[in-house]
Amino acid sequence: MSKKKNEFSPNEYVVYPAHGVGQIVSIETQEVAGMELEMFVISFEKDKMTLRVPTNKATEIGMRGLSSPDVVGQAMTTLKGKAKVKRAMWSRRAQEYEQKINSGDLIAIAEVVRDLHRTDDQREQSYSERQLYEAALERLTREVAAAVDGGDEVAAAKKIGDVLLSRAPAAA
Repeated sequence: MSKKKNEFSPNEYVVYPAHGVGQIVSIETQEVAGMELEMFVISFEKDKMTLRVPTNKATEIGMRGLSSPDVVGQAMTTLKGKAKVKRAMWSRRAQEYEQKINSGDLIAIAEVVRDLHRTDDQREQSYSERQLYEAALERLTREVAAAVDGGDEVAAAKKIGDVLLSRAPAAA
């Protein structure tokens, strides 16, 4: 039997690529097609959703622990950068943003927030731009809150908001 039983344990917060931050509530065994399968039971409180992930597939599908303060720092630095807007058609860009959001990669998610963030004096966002922006912002906020702000989403949202405001060009 290998030493490494499970790299995740109950009560631990994890990031599931397609859903963001969730908390492992338990590890249970289920019978699937006549085989015993060990599952992580992950609760996504905000979405009122529970997910069961086979323990032997968790890392393969990209489930990971929360980002280190180091990575959170890199994400904040990414937010400060200049927005990179490609000249591709919106449908292509939207697809790329969606992939970044669902990658579970905090830096990629920060790039989406940075690229889609608008200040009051910039042009209006389309509905789909706003949807993607809000999805990315929510993922970023939840992970920053869970990873470095002791679960305080209000503090995390303020921190992110301050960074985004700090990069806005001063009005002439």
